[in-house]
Amino acid sequence: MRFIAWTLCGVGLFSSVACSSGGTSPQGKNGDDGMMVGSGDGETPGRSSGSPGGTGSGGGLSLGASSDASSGAAVPPSATGSATGGASSSPASGGASSSPASGGASSSSASAGEAAGGAASDEPDVPAPTPNPAQAGVLTAGAWDDNRNFERFLGYRSTWVDLKLPGLLPIDEAELKTAHALWAKPLAAHQKLDISLIIDTTGSMGDEIAYLQAEFLALSSSIAVQYPDAEQRWSLVAYKDDADEYIVRWFDFRSDAEDFRKNLATLSADGGGDLPESPERGFEAAEQLSWRTADTTAKLAFWVADAPHHDDRAQAMAATLRGMQGLGVHVYPVASSGVDDLTELSMRTAAALTGGRYLFLTNDSGVGYDHKEPTIPCYFVTSLRDAIERMVDIELSGVYHEPTTSEIVRTGGDPHDGACKLSSGEDVLVY
Repeated sequence: MRFIAWTLCGVGLFSSVACSSGGTSPQGKNGDDGMMVGSGDGETPGRSSGSPGGTGSGGGLSLGASSDASSGAAVPPSATGSATGGASSSPASGGASSSPASGGASSSSASAGEAAGGAASDEPDVPAPTPNPAQAGVLTAGAWDDNRNFERFLGYRSTWVDLKLPGLLPIDEAELKTAHALWAKPLAAHQKLDISLIIDTTGSMGDEIAYLQAEFLALSSSIAVQYPDAEQRWSLVAYKDDADEYIVRWFDFRSDAEDFRKNLATLSADGGGDLPESPERGFEAAEQLSWRTADTTAKLAFWVADAPHHDDRAQAMAATLRGMQGLGVHVYPVASSGVDDLTELSMRTAAALTGGRYLFLTNDSGVGYDHKEPTIPCYFVTSLRDAIERMVDIELSGVYHEPTTSEIVRTGGDPHDGACKLSSGEDVLVY
């Protein structure tokens, strides 16, 4: 979202990338083994890499064969597909300055370069303050399931609809109710695991990226201990915005955790410059990754970001979320420091539509910029790693559960046995 110069060109997996336009975007097809195959890895360059007119058109650069986890065979990348989407002239709105009533304590904290209340201003071209360095196990997070508190979610959303929040996703109440009817059914257990990390790699995301880099192997190992037969596979999508070095880069599914870690380690944070970024381009790439198609596979996408889409790309953003829903991918946003009201609403809508849950970083760690208090009345705070592991466990086991006592850092509200009784008499579920 903000500053700090860096490059992925010539580093690690991306050593074969020439930072220029052309090539292929990830484009999969159904294989005989029941998996999506043929996507490979690649890049969609941005304006700074010489793309004509600053649009970043021309698709990604194919970086080589994708490994099929079930067979170990190399799968060639596709030769078709392109990604488009020009630079936006729409100002970053961040949303209305008023905050909807939540039924609980809620405050909106403005991050550097944002006006209080969520409205964004252009960010100055000066170095960002250096936050405390992220260390393994430090970042803290809460979690919330809007499908388990659906009427409350509809009320929260309708407040912003009435306020005509700029950039509001064109996903209406009827569509959300249709999705909710599916997610309200009892959970099913799964045997296999596909996880994609979709990460905003603009300048303000340094703490979150460093945390994921430090914690990934421990996270993967912990999942392997609990679910040794899950055949976990990981993929990576990194995105920025139009005027940056690249718009989106992707690394397709691999079952080798160390291979994934090395490529995750190449990421760093830079670019942005204004509040909104291009998450819809990241999700476009994620749709085309080689997700396994069997119903026995849990498919999760952790979307780690601190900024919304451009107002004039709300339709494109909604379309990509519908695409993830169609693939059976559950989106788990991880709201990072400095999110505004539009970002929270968009992330919660993404989770509600696709059957995921809303994760949000908190100030308990003392790491990074200020974190927005979510517009929810009650929650548990744990380490981010514990929160992610719990989401994976729920998906694989098919059993909801709250954090253990030893995992809880603090609570928001007064949860007991996974629920809170509000002053209105309403019960809300908090895990």
